[in-house]
Amino acid sequence: MAVKSAPLSQSSFLQHEEAILTRLQHCPHLIRCFGHDLACFDAKEQSYNLFLEYASGGTLSDVVRRAGGSLPETTVRRFTRSLLEGLRSIHAEGYVHCDIKLQNILVQSDGDVRIADFGLAKKTGDKLDDCPRLRGTPIYMSPESVARNEYEAPADIWSLGCAVVEMASGRPAWRFSGHGDVWALLLRIGFGDELPEIAVELSDEGKDFLRRSFAKDPDKRWTAEMLLGHPFVADSTSFDDDNDDADAVLPSFVSGTADAGCCTPVRASPKGILDFSRWVSPGSPSPSTCSAASLESLTPSPGCCYASPTERISDLATGQGRPDWSCFSSVGFWIDVRQVGLVPKSEDSP
Repeated sequence: MAVKSAPLSQSSFLQHEEAILTRLQHCPHLIRCFGHDLACFDAKEQSYNLFLEYASGGTLSDVVRRAGGSLPETTVRRFTRSLLEGLRSIHAEGYVHCDIKLQNILVQSDGDVRIADFGLAKKTGDKLDDCPRLRGTPIYMSPESVARNEYEAPADIWSLGCAVVEMASGRPAWRFSGHGDVWALLLRIGFGDELPEIAVELSDEGKDFLRRSFAKDPDKRWTAEMLLGHPFVADSTSFDDDNDDADAVLPSFVSGTADAGCCTPVRASPKGILDFSRWVSPGSPSPSTCSAASLESLTPSPGCCYASPTERISDLATGQGRPDWSCFSSVGFWIDVRQVGLVPKSEDSP
């Protein structure tokens, strides 16, 4: 097992994560939770210890780094399908993850991936408070999340697209020079008409998959259920099994074949929105798009409390509870906050 610990008085995120994972235990594409206990943290307070399934491969960010910076497309397809299966279950149960990124995806010994870290997850439709604080990691955030503080299922799909770009190319989906340029990046994501870069390393099917994931309007962005029928991931049994040279750069447990028993049966690949007879729009308001020259004169969308993009970004920059930008690098790692005993750790273990 892996254990997350926090002083009891500061354990609300862990308790929230446990409650959601308990509700979603039936989904094999999410990390499993085994409950919690209370233990002595120091002389004054107990600690809240959350017991989670241990993933021997570390994070997907670690795997990409160990593979030389990018993954073969066959592996990207397989991982993407597993993530879509997980997101479909999360959204079907009425939740939004809100922080899909490579550092929050764990790799199992069987080569499959699990979605983890539900501390920021929320119920679908729940309104956030008036605090302008961002929820998630800026470089993975959707336009509606940045512009209108809106976090619903389409936002997870946008983040998934960013993760696919990074798996395939080894580069973030947005060109970004460093922490000092965060506010300019947020303006580009939330209020410009620019889209994330489509990884040139991907096939035409992969590029089309990303275009469906990166629709600016969340109403037009494909859902997890729709994307599971896309030819990029639809037939998980047809991925090349003889691509040994490409998979040779990966750890042995990653180059295996994912368990097809949990996958949705293959359907005819959709060619457009009208192919989805049972699809219902999530009903999210359309984001306003504009050129850089008209940012200041942009009128707010219905229900938006900001008069201009500059006001929204200004509130984010000066509001209470500013995010810790030092944590949103694409290079993921674990931080030991408390160690007990002298148990030796291997170099690659978290």
